Amino acid sequence: MSSLIKEIIERLQEEKLIFKSMTPISPKEFGSRKKIDIYLAVDLQKYYACILHVVKKSRILSKEAKELMEFHQKLEIYNESKITKKYIYIQAPLCSKAKAIFKEAKWVVLL
Repeated sequence: MSSLIKEIIERLQEEKLIFKSMTPISPKEFGSRKKIDIYLAVDLQKYYACILHVVKKSRILSKEAKELMEFHQKLEIYNESKITKKYIYIQAPLCSKAKAIFKEAKWVVLL
């Protein structure tokens, strides 16, 4: 298991989020060149979850927040099922408007 996945799992466990499986999916599958990590996870109640991991030096603005949320819809199409749980683990400065956009769309933001 790579140290990156281990770090993400540890951060999720701090929030009492435990998953049975986490499958990494390349952003290239969705025609994107963004440097993010996308995971399709299954929790203990057998619900699918979308987990995005973003690491960058520059601030995440509301425009990028909307682009990141599109990965959830693309993942639902890719997986051919509804994904109800949405988590984003951000290791970057986050604009307050972007954070509000995530909260409004029922994303759990982990900083």
